[in-house]
Parts: sequence; C-alpha cells; structure tokens
Amino acid sequence: MVPMLKFIAASYAAILTMASLPPAVVAQDMTGLDTSSPAFTKSEMTRADIESGLAKLRGAEVLDLSGKSLNGLDLSGMDLRRTKLQSARINNVNFKDANLEGVVLDQAWALKSNLTGAKLKGSSLFATQFGGSKLDGADFSNAHVAADFSNASVTGAKFDGANLSADEKNQSMGLMRGAFKSANLDGSSFKGANMARVMMEYASLRGADLTNANLRKAELAASDLTDANVRGANFDGADVDSARIGHLINANEAKNFDKLKNADRSVRD
Repeated sequence: MVPMLKFIAASYAAILTMASLPPAVVAQDMTGLDTSSPAFTKSEMTRADIESGLAKLRGAEVLDLSGKSLNGLDLSGMDLRRTKLQSARINNVNFKDANLEGVVLDQAWALKSNLTGAKLKGSSLFATQFGGSKLDGADFSNAHVAADFSNASVTGAKFDGANLSADEKNQSMGLMRGAFKSANLDGSSFKGANMARVMMEYASLRGADLTNANLRKAELAASDLTDANVRGANFDGADVDSARIGHLINANEAKNFDKLKNADRSVRD
C-alpha cells in the first residue's frame, strides 16, 4: 500500500506544479490535500463552453481538457468521446449517463462525482481518483482501470475484460492497480477481468460475477464475497484474511482455491 500512496503524493505534487497552484505540504495520503481550494471546487469552463468546443471539432480532432478545472459541472448525458481529460479536476461533476468511451482520464481527480450509468468502455484510468464517487451501473468493459475507488459506490457496474492489475514489470512509479478499499461492488461483473493484485480490502462483492477473472495475489482481506459467482476464477495467492467466502456460487469450479493466502482466517459461516 505504501508504494501506491507515495505515487499518489508524487502525482499530486506534479499536478500542483503544472497548474501553478500555491505549494502545499503533501502527505502520503489524501488527508493532506486541500480539497476545498478553488482548484478542487471551481470550474474554469461551463457546459456550454464544452459543447461549443466539441461542435467546432473537425475530422479526428479531440477537445483537449487536460489539466482543466471542471469541478461541479453538470455534464450528464453528454457525448464526451472526443475529449481528453488527463489530469483534469472533475470533482463533484455530474456525468450521469455520459459517454466517455475510450477517453483518457489518467491522473484525473473525480472525487465525489456522479458517474451513474456512464459509459467508459476502453477508457484509460491510470491513477484516476474516484474516492467517494457514485458509479452504479457504469460500464468499464475492456478499460485500463488502475484507479482508486476507495469508499465509492460501484454497484451493478461492468468490468468485463477490463485490466485492473498491477504492471509487475514496471514498478518505477509504484504499485498502481485497481483499488477498491471499502467500496460497494455488489452485483458488479468482472467476467474475464485481469484483477491480479487488485486491492479490495473491506469491499463488498455480494452477488458479484467473477467468472474467469484472474485474482492472483488479490488483496481481499475482510471483503464480503457472499453469493459471488467464482466459476473459473483464479485465486492463486489471493489474501482472504477475515473475508467472507462461505457462500460462493460455483466454488467447486474455481481455480487454485487450495492456494488461498490466510484461508484459515477466512469466514466460512
């Protein structure tokens, strides 16, 4: 966990420099951030500005909103596929039912935003911050999801074929992977997803579909997998300390269940 937090702090420091914001003391977690500052609460554009920019695009042009402060905007239902939102500050933004398929949101700050029903197929979410956001029913199929969803509501979402794993060949920037600590993932689908080393401590995965998912070395301590479908799921080295794994669907068809870490400390009732 520490390498990931170090990277988050480094990423935020870089964003501060890029945006010419006043220097601040950056802790190794988000408690040191001043999320009440204008950079995290104000917007330098309106919805109409974005609509106008999109209307002027020609050919394969993309509306580059990288690093922009778009906090608090109502962008619900918009087709944003031709935008780039890398390092953008999109906190408390209403993206309900918006189309963000294939959009680059790397290092974007989307704290407490509403992405209910949003389409994010094939999008890039590297070091994206969704802490406390609502993403129920969102579609992340085939997306690169090395993002932080801590304390987020992600019920009924779709991560089929998505890559949530850590890049174990490149650790120069820390252990970046999908992080869902204390997130609600009830009823979400991870069919065929690469979830190697994913962080899901204290997460609720009740009724989730993990069919053929790769959960090698996943951190599932204290998570709740009640009624999760684990047919073909690979649990090699997954840490289930204090996790509820007593009522799994198709448990007899899971792979490497005998290689669970801390299986003797899991909850089976």
